[in-house]
Amino acid sequence: MRVLGLLLLAAAACRIGKTAPGVADTTRAAAIPAAVRYDQHVFAGGVAPPGSAQTNPYANDGKSVQEGKSLFSSMNCDGCHGGGEGWVAPSLSDGRWRYGGSDAAIYQSIFYGRPKGMPAFGGLLSPAIIWKLASYIRAMPPPKALPTQRW
Repeated sequence: MRVLGLLLLAAAACRIGKTAPGVADTTRAAAIPAAVRYDQHVFAGGVAPPGSAQTNPYANDGKSVQEGKSLFSSMNCDGCHGGGEGWVAPSLSDGRWRYGGSDAAIYQSIFYGRPKGMPAFGGLLSPAIIWKLASYIRAMPPPKALPTQRW
């Protein structure tokens, strides 16, 4: 009987802080950005899926680019992407983008991650930090030697 009482108490404790069924958790929903609509995609029937066009509030801001450069290093992005020219992860400066090279697409890649290795940093980094990283990535100069080979 005591075990049953403990199980019921534990189940009740797990519900503390959760919203009731059918009630939206506005704090969590507000933290997740809306889906990005990529204008460079081909839309079936010419109709774009629902989503918002996100814009980088730090685009073309030199100070934010420098902050993004510092963040890129401190977050160890260069551990996988090298100095941006690629290493065990793809190059971010050669203009070849698997998931899109717009600010919004880069933001989505950092926020949600990508298959086969790119972790999702949306639960760790603020939107401002992610936008500054995107600004820095977009400002990277192309490499001097651009390989023509694809792995």
